[in-house]
Amino acid sequence: QVQLVEAGGGLAQAGGSLRLSCAASGYTFSMLRMGWFRQAPGKEREFVGTISWTGGSTLYADSVKGRFTISRDNAKNFVYLQMDSLEPTDTAIYYCAAAPGPGVLATRSQSYEYWGQGTQVTVSS
Repeated sequence: QVQLVEAGGGLAQAGGSLRLSCAASGYTFSMLRMGWFRQAPGKEREFVGTISWTGGSTLYADSVKGRFTISRDNAKNFVYLQMDSLEPTDTAIYYCAAAPGPGVLATRSQSYEYWGQGTQVTVSS
């Protein structure tokens, strides 16, 4: 059973930065495809970005491309989401997700089997 725990959320001003982390346990981390999603109040959960096993490939939603960066440390079992140039529209609960085994980089939430509890990110204007 994969367990995911996010941290690093909080309050930031527009134009500022935050770094989210997600600690994984219960599985060989280097064999997990990892993703980040977010859900704003009254909206559906949406894809933010994803990273391959090795970290060599990433894919981002158009809304965050060029501002957010996903990375992973397979030795420490962590995945990170560096968020720069934050905008009020980035306000949401951010979720870390894991998909075991090989496969393409997935943008659909249904492709991920395990989820963290979420961490709140609030960006003020």
